Amino acid sequence: MIELKNISKTFKVAKRNAGFSEAVKALFKKEYTYIHALQEISFTINDGEMVGYIGPNGAGKSSTIKVMSGILTPDSGECIINGRIPWKDRIAHVQDIGVVFGQRSQLWWDVPVIDSFELIRDIYRIAPAAYQKMSSQLIELLDLSEIVRTPVRQLSLGQRMRCEIAASLLHNPKILFLDEPTIGLDAVSKIAVRDFIKTINRENKTTVILTTHDMQDIEALTERILLIGKGKILLDGSLSELKARNSSYKTLTVEYSGGTLPVCEHMNVVKNLDGHAEIVIDTLSLTVSQAISFLSSQVDVKDISIAGETIDEMVVSLYKEFAL
Repeated sequence: MIELKNISKTFKVAKRNAGFSEAVKALFKKEYTYIHALQEISFTINDGEMVGYIGPNGAGKSSTIKVMSGILTPDSGECIINGRIPWKDRIAHVQDIGVVFGQRSQLWWDVPVIDSFELIRDIYRIAPAAYQKMSSQLIELLDLSEIVRTPVRQLSLGQRMRCEIAASLLHNPKILFLDEPTIGLDAVSKIAVRDFIKTINRENKTTVILTTHDMQDIEALTERILLIGKGKILLDGSLSELKARNSSYKTLTVEYSGGTLPVCEHMNVVKNLDGHAEIVIDTLSLTVSQAISFLSSQVDVKDISIAGETIDEMVVSLYKEFAL
């Protein structure tokens, strides 16, 4: 179990204006600004949960992950993970966690992937039998058999990310922190990574904390979301609750002929060109059937489709609501 209570972290950052004279001044007198990265963050994540941790850039997501992984010591507050304080019991703590940062690598650049795996085996002191079983399983599930003997520098981004995930799971951690794990991946690689994450969560009951700007990853993998902004937790709820909160808005895509497309109250035309229109309606004020009936009475409707807000649009609405 992961428990955070009133975690706060402030960074002191030096600043100066551009120019040589300003650089000279900074040698004798520095100016600082204080960034409140985390402000009394509190939440609990149960064993086996998959949670999406979302927010705009600079919201405090990576700082939270670093606190939970033991890299960063907070200024105040409590963090207890599986009965340990991460930054105080780091050696024991790292045995239970795996971390993947999408823009950083734990693999050695110039050696084959399998050599990195074996070095990680020695670092974590994994028993030979356990290592053989886990590495074979990971190589099979992530389809790495053709690339594990290739130097990391010669891999594509998608291949490297699959190897990074495998490396983080060799010691069979109870908790997996994923920070932008599918950044830059093609559609095939993304689907493979998502399927694998769901498999280890289902079979090994691995707790997964996913930090990403890719809302399709959030929708595919998690049910619960935590929204952080300006260093504070702004929302903690299920994805279904978020969808229900935004379900009143529907988009009608209409193919029509017979003159100018008319609209009535509670209709918002977002696109209208050459007989193709997209109209957003608020179903709390105007039902879909009423909208279709009105349009059909005014023009010749050839085709019509109905869709709700996408997960990206829902999250953007949240950002606007909390002024992020």
